[in-house]
Formats: sequence, structure tokens, C-alpha cells
Amino acid sequence: MKKSTWKKHHKWFGLIFAFFIILFGASGIILNHRQLFSDYQISRKWLPDAYRYKSWNNGLLRGTLSCPPGICQEDSAVLLFGNAGIFLTDHDATTFDDFNRGFPHGVDWRNIRGIAITPQGDLFAAAQFGLYRYSKKAGWQAVRLPLQKGEKLSDITTHGDTLTVVGRSCLYYATSPYRHFSPIILQAPEEYNGKVSLFRTIWLLHSGELFGTAGKLVMDTLAVILIILSVSGIFYWFLPKYIRRMKQTGRSATTSIALLKTSLSWHDKIGRTTIVLALFIALTGWCLRPPVLLALVYGRIPAIPFTQLDSPNAWNDKLRMLRYDEQQNDWLLATSEGFYSLKSFQSTPVKISRTPPVSVMGINVLKQDKQGNWLTGSFSGMYVWNRHLGNITDFFTGKTAPETAGPPFGNHAITGYSSDFDGKLCIAEYEKGSDFASMPANMETLPMSLWNFAQEIHTGRIYTVLGKGTLVFIFFAGLGVLWSLITGYIIRRRKS
Repeated sequence: MKKSTWKKHHKWFGLIFAFFIILFGASGIILNHRQLFSDYQISRKWLPDAYRYKSWNNGLLRGTLSCPPGICQEDSAVLLFGNAGIFLTDHDATTFDDFNRGFPHGVDWRNIRGIAITPQGDLFAAAQFGLYRYSKKAGWQAVRLPLQKGEKLSDITTHGDTLTVVGRSCLYYATSPYRHFSPIILQAPEEYNGKVSLFRTIWLLHSGELFGTAGKLVMDTLAVILIILSVSGIFYWFLPKYIRRMKQTGRSATTSIALLKTSLSWHDKIGRTTIVLALFIALTGWCLRPPVLLALVYGRIPAIPFTQLDSPNAWNDKLRMLRYDEQQNDWLLATSEGFYSLKSFQSTPVKISRTPPVSVMGINVLKQDKQGNWLTGSFSGMYVWNRHLGNITDFFTGKTAPETAGPPFGNHAITGYSSDFDGKLCIAEYEKGSDFASMPANMETLPMSLWNFAQEIHTGRIYTVLGKGTLVFIFFAGLGVLWSLITGYIIRRRKS
């Protein structure tokens, strides 16, 4: 192409995507430092209508727990929990009261993964960042866990008098009086070969987390550099027109001319110096959304030595849910690698070959019904699993379940389930929610954490006007950003 054509491409691709690059950079910095921003939140009334809670959708209802009289209140009650905290209701779901007293400020701290009651009547809640114990006098009080650095919680369960908290890498268990929890690193399964997820590797490369705090700070710096390149590029396009108008009106343009020269100098020097890293962060980000994501999600590669993924723990960031199967007399463990069976926490987990489909987004429901069947729910749908017979059927159609999960979103994107409401089926879907009870109007605009808001921006889901097009927004935006960087480099290389 002619030099003038390269310049036009760089100019217009850069201007079109500069706004998005600035948002990508700012949101990426927030995503890299979640707990630093966990106290901050934004009301959903300021967000597109799709983000408002309606009929218990958007993860507001993940599950429930039936409380005997005297534990939550004098009468029996039901605790409903999800990503906005815990709410107290009854078995008829007539009223819903806030039950978050004692939790830290900020909805991000109140993203509840599970609730459990011990045989002694102690009530515990596992939030994503920590474990809490309920006291009628003081509300929810933090319980110390020997967590690994940066580990989040994903589930909580009881069996007998043992309370087990599921971290994403380890289990933590305690017996009465539940004051001291011991960590357990499960044994590696027989098929473990040390390889890790290709998708997760690229994810951690994109954020810099693969190399710890230092890596994240490098990527933060790159985000700032991309913002500077975008702003200086806008100035370089806008200022010449502004300077001409000032000269035509007889005003001095000295300051604007100096700013123009500075903008061009910064844009040129920073762009040429950081082109490789800028292309790297753009390319890795482009890989993390459909359709490229689908090609990477099942890939496996050896862990890069001396990185966050190079762990002696075979279950590093893989544990999701844990339940005891009273019929099979074993623990049923749901992980990002599939379902496993283990007789005790000291035994070797055995992978179960025929299991229900689970979306790559993760499992949200794992509950045993009165017949002993397991109900499993994820964004791939809801399934009934008879472990004894090996039968798996679609909950809604009764048809035999497919062998694999398929696309990340199925016909029913399941986010929650409850069997604690008298005569009411409660299955919550991500968009549709559930009609088991009317949701109080004041819940519609419950806040979203600043971190989750940044995630919606960074993934392009915030642009709801695109409809289903949000799924491929990053694909096209990523190509645009990459082309803008490449054309800019070609222009400067030819000039030099």
C-alpha cells in the first residue's frame, strides 16, 4: 500500500478504537487489583436495563438454605443467597429482608458461594473472599482461614459434624466448635500429567498475574501507555484543526502548537518503544473471548516454569463444588477438569467418565434430590444425573443429555436452584430469572461492584445495544486495535 493509505488506516482505525482502548486500559487496571477496589460499587440504575435485577436473574439467586427455628429468627426461615448477599424469607417466599449485617461494605465482599448449618446449629457463609459465622448479636463475623495467597472460596458443605470449606485450590475443614480449620491439598488423580489450561495461561499472561505482582504492574504500565497513545493520537488529529481556527481569528496558538509537538513526540517515541508489548497485550486479550476462546478452552500445555501456574498442587485453581453422596457413600467433587469421586480427603480422587455437561463458565448447581439423583446446573443447562445407573437426562425435556457441554451458553443458562419453598419450583436462569416469587422492587437497582462493572467493560458485554453481538465485539475490536498498532509501526519504520 502507499504511505498515504497506511496513514489513513492508522488514523481512522486509531480514532475509531481510541475510546475503547482507553476503557480497556482503565478497566484492566481495576481488574488487576480486585480487593483494592472491592469497597466501591455502582448502582444498577446507572447501567443498561439488562443489568437490573428482574425476577431473581443475573445471579441474584444462587441457592437457599432452610433454617430451623431459633437459628436465624424465632420461627423457621429460608436464607436466599447470591452475588448481592443474603436475604431472609420464609417457606412461602412472602417477604424478603436484608440479612447482611456484619459483612464488610461493598457488594463484592458479599458474593456468597454457599451457606451451611452444622448439627450444633452454627451458621456459616462462604463469601468469595472469606468465611463468616453468624451471631444473633453481632451479625456475620469473619472466621480466619489459612488461605493461600490470592485464593478465593467456591463452596461450603457439611457431613456429620465436619464443616468443609472449598477453596479454589485447597479444602479447609473443622469439627466442633469450628474455631480452627485445617487445610488439605488433595492427592493428584492418576491421569494428572502436570499440564495446565492453555486458555488460563493466556488469561494470566494478559493480566500479568502469571508472574505475580510484578507481572501485573508491568501490564498496568502497558495499560497506561495505551491510554497515552490513544489520547495523544486524538490530540494529534484534533489540534491542527483547532490551531487553524485560532490563527484565522487572530489568536495566539503557541500553547496549542507546543501541545501538538509534545503529543506527536510522545506518540512516536512511546509507540515505537513499546510496540512489541502493546501487540502482545492486544493479541492475548483478543484470544480471551469468542470465537477464539472456543479454540483454546480445551487446550493443554506444560506449565511455564517459575510462574503462578507452576504449582506442586495438581488442583491449583480447579476446585468448584463438593457434596457427600449418601447413596454412593463417597464425596462428589466438581472441578474445572470434570467430576471426581473420593472416599475420603486422603484418598486419590477418581475421575468419573460419564457425567453431565457443564459449561466452561463453571458449575452453579449441585444438589441431590429425594430420589438420590443429582441435579447439576450451569450455563449449559440443567440435568438429572443418576450416578448408580449412569443415566443423565435434560431436566426440561427428559431427553438423554449430550456427551459434551457444547457452546458456553445453552438454551437454559442456569445460575441457581432451590427446593426450600413449599410447592414452588425455583430454577433461576441468568437472563430470565425465576417466577417462584415476586422480587421486591427495591432489589432491582442493588449495586454492582466496581470490579464487575470493569469486567463488563473489558469484555465488551456492557454494549448491550449490540445484542448477541457482544459475544464477538472483542473479536472485531481486537482486530481493529491490532491493525491500528501495526499500521502505526509501519508508518514510523518507513519514516526512520
